Amino acid sequence: MFDLTFSTAHPLSAYGWDQGFAESFVPFAEQGFLPGRIVRVDRGRVDAVVPDGDGVRTVLADTALVATGDPLRVPCTGDWAALDLGNGRSGAHVDGVVRALLPRRTAFVRSTSSKRAEGQVLATNLDHIVICVSLAEPLDLGRIERFLALAMSSASGEGPLDTSALAPAGGAQPVIVLTKADLAGAPEGLAHLVTDAESVAPGVPVLAVSSATGDGLDVLRAVLAGGTSVLLGRSGAGKSTLVNVLVGEEVQLVQAIRDRDGKGRHTTTTRDLRPLPGGGVLIDTPGLRGVGMWDAHTGLARTFSDVEELAEECRFHDCAHRGEPGCAVQEAIDSGELSVRRLESYRKLQRENQRIVAKTDARLRAELRRDWKQKQALGRHMMERKRGPQR
Repeated sequence: MFDLTFSTAHPLSAYGWDQGFAESFVPFAEQGFLPGRIVRVDRGRVDAVVPDGDGVRTVLADTALVATGDPLRVPCTGDWAALDLGNGRSGAHVDGVVRALLPRRTAFVRSTSSKRAEGQVLATNLDHIVICVSLAEPLDLGRIERFLALAMSSASGEGPLDTSALAPAGGAQPVIVLTKADLAGAPEGLAHLVTDAESVAPGVPVLAVSSATGDGLDVLRAVLAGGTSVLLGRSGAGKSTLVNVLVGEEVQLVQAIRDRDGKGRHTTTTRDLRPLPGGGVLIDTPGLRGVGMWDAHTGLARTFSDVEELAEECRFHDCAHRGEPGCAVQEAIDSGELSVRRLESYRKLQRENQRIVAKTDARLRAELRRDWKQKQALGRHMMERKRGPQR
């Protein structure tokens, strides 16, 4: 049976194996299965690292036995799995099968681009979610807020989560990395861009880095050491180049961005987990064209904590912040404390998240329908009062 005694010298410790995962694996060890961390998923099969003496080896395993109709519970890069390498061969060049997935601690989930209300898990068991934003183009604060809301919801119930093992903050720690800092111009301009990013990310580290010059990379390496991190961002954000620099070798193809629109070409096509020389592991992801909300109520509250704190000071608890008397949010806008752009971004993401949740929650859908009818009735009543009695 696999030795479950945990120590820093354990062959899987470099990939994030710890006492908590060891305890979760006990029932599977008794059945003769091996623990493994999924480092890549490809068409019903996964590559996973498993212990092999004092080191590790990579095996190919079939996922048919854990296939499910729930897209949030399919094997994903970053998952810890129970692997049957003894009796689980299911085809040529396949070493075994995945028998079960261990409970996830965190997961980054977005809604799919399809019209169906489905979530897609991009990476699991994360300690850091690194949001890459290129400074080779104008800074999109709304996109940063969108990523942050999802990152801060990484422990709000997506997939088979183990809530007893969550980080103190309730999920993975987001980090904003402003890439291509060497293209930002004068140091004063770069400082302003960092300040702008910090203004929409309360309590979140913002790092400006350059893969070309090496500026800021030592700080980023220190942040990523000893945990599991995922790089997220649109195509052309410099993720592949950053992965190559952090890993210390050319593991990802790099292509130039398109001149006509500044967008990148997809050079990364799979989500791969790789060990870092200074400790920790890194998951690289393909460029994301769209990042839809998915059950991000908790993350929205944390991302827009300034807006929600102001809303608590409004005279009416159901204030819509559209001119009602005693509206603290409107007063903050008038004084310049809060920008109109940030409030509109908050409203937009709230509406989007509410629509997604309503598609999967019949009770909420009924509440929204009832609220809409009440607003329609109130509107008709106010219009009749304005017109006066009809003769």
